[in-house]
Amino acid sequence: MSPVLAGVLQMVALIAALALAYRPLGDYMAKVYSSDKHLRVEKWIYKGIGANPNTEMRWPAYLRGVLAFSAVSVLFLYLLQRFQGSLPGSLGFSSIDPDQAFNTAASFVSNTNWQSYYGEQAMGHVVQTGGLAVQNFLSASVGIAVAVALVRGFARSRTGELGNFWSDLVRGTIRILLPISVIAAIVLVACGAIQNFAGIHEVGQFTGGTQQWNGGAVASQEAIKELGTNGGGYFNANSAHPFENPNAFSNLFEIFLILLIPFALTRTFGRMVGSLRQGYAILATMVTIWIGFTALMMWTEFAHHGPAFDVAGGALEGKETRFGVGASSIFAVATTLTSTGAVDSFHSSFTGLGGGITMLGMQLGEIAPGGTGSGLYGMLIMAIIAVFIAGLMVGRTPEYLGKKIGTREIKFAACYILITPALVLVFTAAAMALPTPGNSMTNSGAHGFSEILYAYTSASNNNGSAFAGLNADTQWFNSTLGLAMLLGRFLPMVFVLALAGSLAEQKPVPATAGTLRTEKPLFTGLLVGAILIITGLTYFPALALGPLAEGLAS
Repeated sequence: MSPVLAGVLQMVALIAALALAYRPLGDYMAKVYSSDKHLRVEKWIYKGIGANPNTEMRWPAYLRGVLAFSAVSVLFLYLLQRFQGSLPGSLGFSSIDPDQAFNTAASFVSNTNWQSYYGEQAMGHVVQTGGLAVQNFLSASVGIAVAVALVRGFARSRTGELGNFWSDLVRGTIRILLPISVIAAIVLVACGAIQNFAGIHEVGQFTGGTQQWNGGAVASQEAIKELGTNGGGYFNANSAHPFENPNAFSNLFEIFLILLIPFALTRTFGRMVGSLRQGYAILATMVTIWIGFTALMMWTEFAHHGPAFDVAGGALEGKETRFGVGASSIFAVATTLTSTGAVDSFHSSFTGLGGGITMLGMQLGEIAPGGTGSGLYGMLIMAIIAVFIAGLMVGRTPEYLGKKIGTREIKFAACYILITPALVLVFTAAAMALPTPGNSMTNSGAHGFSEILYAYTSASNNNGSAFAGLNADTQWFNSTLGLAMLLGRFLPMVFVLALAGSLAEQKPVPATAGTLRTEKPLFTGLLVGAILIITGLTYFPALALGPLAEGLAS
């Protein structure tokens, strides 16, 4: 079987698996967030934290819950790392330095999972399992909660109430993420991923000494790492490590986990707003971009530009031979079009244009399908922008799902789409202008610039993957990347929830003959075009200096 055919067949199998899970999972999540009943374990949690799950919140109260919970999470994870040397199960590792502890705490709480450390050489069992893995669940659940709040803004009228943050947080964790993760961890263990609390041990005899490995609860962390679109690896090699990703089946299964909830949330959206066709329109937009990017990535990586590529069957440098070019390309697109950041190959070793595709996927806002929750609310923001553009074209007041998109709503949407590009470009410019950050680049020229641009693109979009080659474990990068992660995560949430509150207060507008049919293929095409044009105009100059220059020169 040719490598190209193998890659295409894996893509077909992945689409079939996602299609089978789409309806039951989407409907189930809609029921979870629409139910007025609480499980016994959920009642215990509410009692323990002193929250009343039946109290409806307006958007400022909902936002305060998000920010307060996240701030406490950052502080807890920071202190856990700072005191690691005094904790049992630390495997003899010392406490984490302040700047790196801040960076890691900001990273995992913001669902970014950027890592400027070697996991197997820095973090013990307590920090890995009690800190990082816990935040994998909670940060993902926060993202879904905010998305559901925005959906309620479309579904409700004449009220500013968006639900209860604490109820949404607990339900997302207990009823959705936890049970699926348990099943996924069992599958990964069956595939060969490790799951233990073993200490450091020596493996084999190598030139110059032995190699040391430590065990860990890897399969369970790997499951929620992918399902929650987190991406932080137990080991430095991430999902290219055989302990995390043993074989071709586990690789495809992990891609399935990455895409599962973000795609299924579109059905949840359609069910909650009372129009499944609206959900299908959003799904079609996501799928169109995802398939287009995957096909383009496969083409760039399989293209033969010399004898070495002909012999290898594509650009194999930096890719695991266990997976090959096709599976690595699918994984790279899935992880950069979501907020996952996990890698089974090194994006820095992709072709110049291939590396640019991974970067552009993040710069779209990671909305195809995006992260758990963040992908849906990001796509809905872009839908509002597309409706507004269409309204300008025909001279009508724009409407979406029966809600008028007025001055207030479009200001919130505009602020949302401007925050991330501003963070990426300003921090990149500062790093390139100052003398010290440039010393962290392994490469010079266009590729070296791409290392810096990729780092801030990844951090500001809460992706977490790295271009490799950049030494990010410095005070400058730990501090600025940590700040970019927090601002890139929580500033957009402010405008999402403010928009949700504004929409929920409106009276529904009846559809007329002049209303734009947002469930039709025409709107899907308009939405895809708006996403690509807005992103292209914003990032093209920076991309031209990095991956485009490198790709055209090769």
